[in-house]
Amino acid sequence: MRRVRPRPGLVTTLPAHRVWGVCAAVGYSAAAALAARARHPWGRGSALVAVGGSVVASLAVLMVLGTAQSEVGVVERSATLLLNSGSPYVPHPADVADFNPYLPGMAVFGIPHALLGDTPLADARLWFAVVFLAAMSLSAPRSKAVPLLAGFPAVALPLAVGGVDLPVIGFVCLGLALAGRRGTGTAAGLAMGAAAALKWTAWPLLPVGVVLIAVTSGRRAAVRAAGAALAVTALAVAPAALVDPRAFTVHVLLFPLGAGGTSSPATSPLPGYLLAACVPEGRAIAVAALATGAVCVAGSLAVRPPRTVVAAADRLALGLGLAMCLMPATRFGYLVYPMVLAVWFRRHRSARVARPAGPAWGSGSTVAVRRGRSSASAR
Repeated sequence: MRRVRPRPGLVTTLPAHRVWGVCAAVGYSAAAALAARARHPWGRGSALVAVGGSVVASLAVLMVLGTAQSEVGVVERSATLLLNSGSPYVPHPADVADFNPYLPGMAVFGIPHALLGDTPLADARLWFAVVFLAAMSLSAPRSKAVPLLAGFPAVALPLAVGGVDLPVIGFVCLGLALAGRRGTGTAAGLAMGAAAALKWTAWPLLPVGVVLIAVTSGRRAAVRAAGAALAVTALAVAPAALVDPRAFTVHVLLFPLGAGGTSSPATSPLPGYLLAACVPEGRAIAVAALATGAVCVAGSLAVRPPRTVVAAADRLALGLGLAMCLMPATRFGYLVYPMVLAVWFRRHRSARVARPAGPAWGSGSTVAVRRGRSSASAR
């Protein structure tokens, strides 16, 4: 069997990324100079300057040049196909550019372009950014860390060039934040379902979020959250899957696994890709390792369920980090998921001190009784 030597993949050849690099270098240099003179180096002023160069200026230049990451065109085309045929997938894809590996919910971001054409406000990148920033703000409404997050290079790059993972991350963080707040679980379920309707990478959120809700709000809230999440996902995915089941299978299932007849362009030299490219039967080994990691993380939820938002985010970051490293078709950019999850909630006191409202798998009535006793003793 001939072994394929993997491409290094450490230096970008994408024009959009190179334009971003130039603009970001200017923005970060100016932010560093401002921070050196400021009393608080991590102040809002230097963060806004960094965002201005790495996101606002670079996005403006890229839009003037008409340059974007390929995902933007895929999403905008999928919206046009969805409106015309009911399916966001090309019926008979012939090359890499024809494939759309995202779930049908992602096509929503391309609807403005499908309706308005090539106008700046219809660019899918803007809607990726709006949803991401709004969701992150809602996940920590009193936090001032959103500009710092937006200026972080691993986030600023996809904000400018059009990475589809950011809105997924936004809904994931919002779903976790809502799961950690005592309530009925419905709002958390809706946020988790929105994430799951966009991309497979959000699906590990569902078990983690449901277990967290069971700990903080009781079993009934967890069941409601699971029902809401599954309902939103089904409403977004099922119609398109039923319109053209073959196209859905080829695009969403086979292509990401490298079994669709066309190789995925996601070829960063992480362990899963190196196994698939360099080792006989390496793809099967990588998939087996991926499944083993998923089983271990799932088992940890039963043995030691997370009791705070931070613990849940760490567990999800671990699972997604393993998955991103072991997938046969993978990119360095996917690691933004575990990086954001590992850092974001640690900035917020409410996420660190959230207290369980009863036993991990207690019923809603037990939780209510304990709350009542606590209220009575306080009086």
